[in-house]
Amino acid sequence: MTSRRTVLLGIGGAAVLTAAGGGVGYAIGHADDPEPATAPAAQAAPPKYRSRPDLRTLPDVTITTPANGTAPGYVYLTPASGTGLWGPLMVDDKGSPVWFRKVPDPATVAIDFKAQQYRDKPVLTWWEGTIGGTGGQGVGQGEFVIVDTAYREITRVRAFGTEQADQHDFVITPNDTAIFWVYDPVPYDLSAVGGPKDGVLHDCVIQEIDIRTGKRLFEWRARDHVGVDESYAPLPVGESAHLPYDYFHANSIGLDADGNLLASARHTWTTYKINRRTGELIWRIGGKKSGFAVEDRAKFSWQHDFRRRRDGSYSVFDNAAGITKDREQSRGLIFKVDEHARRVTFVQEFLHPGKLSAPTQGSFRELADGGSFIGWGQMPYFTEYAPDGTVRLDGHLPLDNQSYRAYKAEWAGAPLDQPAIGLHVDGGTVIVSASWNGATGVAKWRARAGGQPGALTQTVEAPRTGFETTLTLPGTPEYVVAEALDAGGKVLGTSSAVPVRV
Repeated sequence: MTSRRTVLLGIGGAAVLTAAGGGVGYAIGHADDPEPATAPAAQAAPPKYRSRPDLRTLPDVTITTPANGTAPGYVYLTPASGTGLWGPLMVDDKGSPVWFRKVPDPATVAIDFKAQQYRDKPVLTWWEGTIGGTGGQGVGQGEFVIVDTAYREITRVRAFGTEQADQHDFVITPNDTAIFWVYDPVPYDLSAVGGPKDGVLHDCVIQEIDIRTGKRLFEWRARDHVGVDESYAPLPVGESAHLPYDYFHANSIGLDADGNLLASARHTWTTYKINRRTGELIWRIGGKKSGFAVEDRAKFSWQHDFRRRRDGSYSVFDNAAGITKDREQSRGLIFKVDEHARRVTFVQEFLHPGKLSAPTQGSFRELADGGSFIGWGQMPYFTEYAPDGTVRLDGHLPLDNQSYRAYKAEWAGAPLDQPAIGLHVDGGTVIVSASWNGATGVAKWRARAGGQPGALTQTVEAPRTGFETTLTLPGTPEYVVAEALDAGGKVLGTSSAVPVRV
């Protein structure tokens, strides 16, 4: 995996005001400020956001099918390749950023950014760490982050023992426990499948951890229940023969309606239901030892994100591509499971208008209004569908980027840091740029100006127009502040007073 890039924060002397709540408030950068010593000799390009010059290389999100009848909420992405900043990114239906946090050192990437509930309160969660491989498809070593609605870190969840938590999934249960995967390399005799007797196996381990105490409540190991001969992945050969054989490749974990576990293993082409008390397999669907007859249109391969839907059906993101390619297009697939007749039948599929095939990654989730939302993984697209399959929103990150998953959910964020402000003097006016990373309640902005910080009598207002809103002040006052207002005109937050220098 490409190592993280060093990003130079600031342009033209931007000053950090506060770093509370995980955000950073930035004062203005003046055109006549001295360049930092590390700046190139050539004149820098204007920042993408004058109020947040540190976000100069934040990847743009392009909307290709404008929102039409979409479900409420924001889109959750994790830019994790290509140029630009990496980290959890929330955008609105227009592709405009709502909240972003750059991945801190020493982590290299964020994965699986989503909204959940912890202790009956809304939280954001994601995985931070390093990936062995590329694009979120390899084995991860890291930990899970939980933050509140003010973007304050509540806690980090780590695997029990010496293992590192894997990035593929993180589920907070109604009992405030966390369920996730661990990839554990173990010595293993692979001679029965043509490998070395002294080989190494990537055993995939489910752990359930009490979030508050870190106590391990449940553990399940794939090799105790699923044979190595069930894999569709080729063995490592030659000089790589003694590398861990990733025969299972777990990539999702979740709860069924009865509280038992649902799991997906990409390399066995199988989804599993696991008894959460005993660890025994209740059933398996797909692959070489399916316990059900699967209708042709319901067959899947190299899949991700196995879930139960509210009507009792099940869904999976069917990559249909990976080490081999089994269908021309990836898809969101819904099927019904008849446990009495031991039969799986096709219900519905969701294809991308651009006929995308995603060899790695991906997600498929039901929305609150019955629609569906797909993140196309290695292909950096996301798509929202009406229940009948009509596309009601489509967009993408830059095409050299990708997001392991993409979600959509409602969120109300109220950061503790100050709004950020940038000023630009243009002739006889001052252009005020204002933003507030993560503040979802802002409806409009007000700029106040005057001769002293305590005597700001000149005002101008403008509706919020995206991550950053621009206001124009005639004349050249001495000081300016920006105020974030809600729909009723209440002040939600105020920037520091910034001097105007002509």
